[in-house]
Amino acid sequence: MSGLAAVLAGRHQPGVHHWHNPALHVPDVQHAVEHAGWQFGYVDGVALETKSEVLGAIGAALDFPAHYGGNVDALRDCLRDMSAPTVLLWEGWGSLARAEPKAFDKICRALARHDDDGDPAFEVLLRGPGPETGMESLD
Repeated sequence: MSGLAAVLAGRHQPGVHHWHNPALHVPDVQHAVEHAGWQFGYVDGVALETKSEVLGAIGAALDFPAHYGGNVDALRDCLRDMSAPTVLLWEGWGSLARAEPKAFDKICRALARHDDDGDPAFEVLLRGPGPETGMESLD
């Protein structure tokens, strides 16, 4: 968990990263994240092959408000409104990346927003197999 620990401790810049740590179960990841004072969201994307399905799952995982529109602009808006540092664990991301590569790229760009405006830190962990994306590995 060293890469995640570095993010949680503020020693590594949050963003969207591949995370190759299959040994930790979701409740263990959630416990570590929340113990560090961060919020946690989880997306099981194995069966999600459309942009709409993934955006809906992200909204549910991050407890977005009822008015969340389920599109990339609404995703950006809701991310800007977040008030606490957050980790989103997205398992099975490869399903969307293979089915709709352009949509996957667009969602990842929205998720990778930087906290230049004082927004709280936001880390996305892409865990599981998928196509090569060129994204940095956290571990």
